[in-house]
Amino acid sequence: VMKYHNITKDDMNNGDGLRVVLWVSGCNHACLECHNQITWDPNCGLEFDESAKNEIFEELEKDYVSGLTLSGGDPLFPSNVETVTNFAKKVREKYPNKTIWLYTGYLFEQIEDHEILKYIDVLVDGPFVVKLKDNNAHWKGSTNQRVIDVKRTLKSGEIVLFD
Repeated sequence: VMKYHNITKDDMNNGDGLRVVLWVSGCNHACLECHNQITWDPNCGLEFDESAKNEIFEELEKDYVSGLTLSGGDPLFPSNVETVTNFAKKVREKYPNKTIWLYTGYLFEQIEDHEILKYIDVLVDGPFVVKLKDNNAHWKGSTNQRVIDVKRTLKSGEIVLFD
């Protein structure tokens, strides 16, 4: 069972608009100076159960909430992939007009065959690199990371950045 650390409501830092953020447990990237090291251990935190899902659905019911952001930890940590994919699919079906953002330390090229890409709108990819940290970078921590428009990227076959 996947674990998570927190569900943040009314978040404006992790994607476009006002969002609900699910901070999952489990990450093997071990980025130097990670701002969320507590989430690295996949066995730490709370069980991602029906009650947690319903808490997120309640937020997504609100007109002013733009969508869901999946972060962590890493939503694509091997033991999280199936749960996160199923949840993203459910959110996409239930709230087709909300956006889904996903933050991962993997590069798009490493995960381009993952099913989850069918359900998300924006992928912020790549590990955080402290030497490339940029406090002015929009929606990312370091300049090596990319904010990718997933739908346009899948359609064109080339990386299309979100603007």
